[in-house]
Amino acid sequence: MEVTLTIPDELASNLSPNNRDLPQSILEMAALEAYREGHITTFQLRELLGFSRMEIDGFLKEHGVYLDYTIAELEHDRAALEELLSRHNR
Repeated sequence: MEVTLTIPDELASNLSPNNRDLPQSILEMAALEAYREGHITTFQLRELLGFSRMEIDGFLKEHGVYLDYTIAELEHDRAALEELLSRHNR
Protein backbone atom coordinates (compact mmCIF):
# COMPACT_ATOMS: atom_id res chain seq x y z
CA MET A 1 0.00 0.00 0.00
CA GLU A 2 1.26 3.43 -0.79
CA VAL A 3 0.28 6.39 1.41
CA THR A 4 0.75 10.04 0.50
CA LEU A 5 0.93 12.72 3.18
CA THR A 6 1.00 16.50 2.87
CA ILE A 7 3.15 18.06 5.56
CA PRO A 8 3.86 21.79 5.83
CA ASP A 9 7.54 22.54 5.15
CA GLU A 10 7.99 24.26 8.51
CA LEU A 11 6.91 21.04 10.29
CA ALA A 12 8.70 18.56 8.03
CA SER A 13 12.12 19.39 9.43
CA ASN A 14 10.84 18.72 12.97
CA LEU A 15 9.67 15.25 11.96
CA SER A 16 12.99 14.18 10.53
CA PRO A 17 15.85 14.65 12.99
CA ASN A 18 19.32 15.34 11.61
CA ASN A 19 17.93 15.77 8.07
CA ARG A 20 17.22 12.06 7.74
CA ASP A 21 14.96 10.71 5.03
CA LEU A 22 11.53 12.09 5.98
CA PRO A 23 9.42 9.21 4.61
CA GLN A 24 11.63 6.68 6.42
CA SER A 25 11.44 8.69 9.66
CA ILE A 26 7.64 8.82 9.50
CA LEU A 27 7.43 5.10 8.70
CA GLU A 28 9.67 4.33 11.68
CA MET A 29 7.55 6.50 14.00
CA ALA A 30 4.31 4.86 12.87
CA ALA A 31 5.75 1.35 13.04
CA LEU A 32 7.25 1.96 16.49
CA GLU A 33 3.94 3.20 17.84
CA ALA A 34 2.10 0.22 16.33
CA TYR A 35 4.62 -2.07 18.05
CA ARG A 36 4.30 -0.25 21.39
CA GLU A 37 0.53 -0.62 21.24
CA GLY A 38 0.79 -4.33 20.42
CA HIS A 39 -0.73 -4.03 16.95
CA ILE A 40 2.26 -5.65 15.25
CA THR A 41 4.82 -8.24 16.32
CA THR A 42 8.58 -7.88 16.40
CA PHE A 43 8.78 -9.93 13.22
CA GLN A 44 6.26 -7.66 11.49
CA LEU A 45 8.19 -4.59 12.69
CA ARG A 46 11.40 -6.04 11.25
CA GLU A 47 9.69 -6.80 7.95
CA LEU A 48 8.10 -3.38 7.74
CA LEU A 49 11.35 -1.53 8.36
CA GLY A 50 13.64 -3.98 6.56
CA PHE A 51 15.81 -4.46 9.65
CA SER A 52 17.80 -7.49 10.73
CA ARG A 53 17.28 -8.98 14.19
CA MET A 54 20.30 -7.08 15.52
CA GLU A 55 19.19 -3.83 13.89
CA ILE A 56 15.69 -4.07 15.37
CA ASP A 57 17.14 -4.60 18.85
CA GLY A 58 19.24 -1.46 18.46
CA PHE A 59 16.32 0.50 16.99
CA LEU A 60 14.05 -0.43 19.89
CA LYS A 61 16.69 0.35 22.53
CA GLU A 62 17.39 3.68 20.86
CA HIS A 63 13.72 4.55 21.31
CA GLY A 64 13.41 3.21 24.87
CA VAL A 65 11.27 0.25 23.82
CA TYR A 66 12.25 -3.27 24.75
CA LEU A 67 11.31 -6.58 23.20
CA ASP A 68 8.16 -8.19 24.54
CA TYR A 69 9.85 -11.55 25.07
CA THR A 70 7.61 -13.94 26.95
CA ILE A 71 8.49 -17.06 28.93
CA ALA A 72 6.76 -19.13 26.25
CA GLU A 73 8.99 -17.58 23.57
CA LEU A 74 12.06 -18.26 25.72
CA GLU A 75 11.03 -21.91 26.14
CA HIS A 76 10.41 -22.22 22.39
CA ASP A 77 13.84 -20.75 21.59
CA ARG A 78 15.50 -22.97 24.20
CA ALA A 79 13.89 -26.09 22.73
CA ALA A 80 14.92 -25.06 19.21
CA LEU A 81 18.49 -24.49 20.37
CA GLU A 82 18.60 -27.88 22.09
CA GLU A 83 17.36 -29.52 18.89
CA LEU A 84 20.04 -27.78 16.83
CA LEU A 85 22.74 -28.77 19.29
CA SER A 86 21.61 -32.39 19.35
CA ARG A 87 21.69 -32.52 15.52
CA HIS A 88 25.14 -30.95 15.47
CA ASN A 89 26.54 -33.41 18.01
CA ARG A 90 25.39 -36.53 16.11
